[in-house]
Amino acid sequence: MAKPREPLRWELMTSAEIGEVVRSGMDLAILPVGATEQHGAHLATGTDTVSPEAIAWRVSALTGAVVLPALPYGLSLGHTDQWPGTLSLHPQTMTQVVVEIGRWVVKSGFRRLILLSGNGPNQPPLESARLQLRYEFPDCRFRFLSLFHVSERVTKAYSDDAPDFHANRGETALLMHLRPEMVRQGKEVDEEDVTVGRVFSYDMRATTRSGVVGRPSQATEAFGEHLATMLVEDLTALVEQALAEDWPVLPGGKAKKKR
Repeated sequence: MAKPREPLRWELMTSAEIGEVVRSGMDLAILPVGATEQHGAHLATGTDTVSPEAIAWRVSALTGAVVLPALPYGLSLGHTDQWPGTLSLHPQTMTQVVVEIGRWVVKSGFRRLILLSGNGPNQPPLESARLQLRYEFPDCRFRFLSLFHVSERVTKAYSDDAPDFHANRGETALLMHLRPEMVRQGKEVDEEDVTVGRVFSYDMRATTRSGVVGRPSQATEAFGEHLATMLVEDLTALVEQALAEDWPVLPGGKAKKKR
C-alpha cells in the first residue's frame, strides 16, 4: 500500500489544480452519497454521509483518486415522519441529481466515476443514474458501490448483529472511531432484526420501535477502527484495480484506445 498523503478533495482544490490532476493521468473520481435520516437516539442524522466520505478521503490519500463533495441527501422514505430529522429525496429526483453531477464530472475530464453509497436504499436511484450516465457517455465508466458491500469481510462485520441493520453495532462503532462527537453514548437501544426470512420489505415503523435494528450497545471504538481499516484496505484495492483495468476485448476485436 502506498505511503499516505493528503486526500484530493474537490471542494478544497482550485479549477487549475483539478485540471492538473486530470492531465497527470488520474481520471477516477469518487462521489460519496449519503443520507440525512434518523439513526435512533444515539447517532447523528448525518451518519450515512460522514461514513462514506471519511473512508473515501482515506482511500484518496492512498490512491490519488479525487473525492467529490458528499451528497448529504438520499432515499430515506422508509423512515417516514415518525422520527424527526429525516430529509429524503424521491427516487426520480435523486437519480436526476446524480446524473447532473456526473455530467459535470465528465466535463472536467474524468472518465471513471465511483458512486459510493453509505445508505442501503440509495441503490435503486444510484443504479438508475449509473445506467443513464453509461448511455450518455459510452467512453466513460461508472460504478455503484455500497460501503457495506465493499468486500465479504466488510459485509460480515457490518451485519453480524442484524442482516437488515440500521444504527447497529457496525455503524455506531465506525462513528465512534471517525467522529465520536456524533455518538451519544448511553442512549443506545438494542432491537432484534424481525425481517429475516420475509418475502416483502417493510418501512421502519413496522420493524423497529426506536429507529434502531441491531445491537449498538456492543459497539466499541476499537471495533470501529478495525472496520475502518478493512474498509480502507478493501476499497483501496478495488480503486487500484479500477485504475489498472482496460476495456474488455471481444474475440477478434481490438482494445479501445485510451483517451
